[in-house]
Amino acid sequence: MGVIRVKNIKLYANHGCMVEEGKIGSDYIVNVKLKTNLDASILSDNLEDTVDYVAVYNIVKAEMSVRTKLLEVVVHKIIDRVLEEHPTVQMVRVRVAKKNPPIGGEVEEVSVERKGKRKKG
Repeated sequence: MGVIRVKNIKLYANHGCMVEEGKIGSDYIVNVKLKTNLDASILSDNLEDTVDYVAVYNIVKAEMSVRTKLLEVVVHKIIDRVLEEHPTVQMVRVRVAKKNPPIGGEVEEVSVERKGKRKKG
């Protein structure tokens, strides 16, 4: 088992409950951590035998482009797609942070983090 991380993906998106957030948007930082078996890729040195981090980035980018009211929803959608599209991934942890949220005070970011595991069976 090994870990692949895709750190500090910077995106602009329109998530949030306020109408203004849908129109104006905000900056986001997304982090993804995957636990997967790296044995085959170590032996073969082939991209097909591992989790392509470009594909993970593309999942994040696609899901972040679909407006949701809650960060919890977009985190869940990213986890589901990673597990669905990458059968060797056993666990995925996703953290989505909204920079400078409109909450009426000086706050650097708010974030939601969640972990998903492959169901056995």
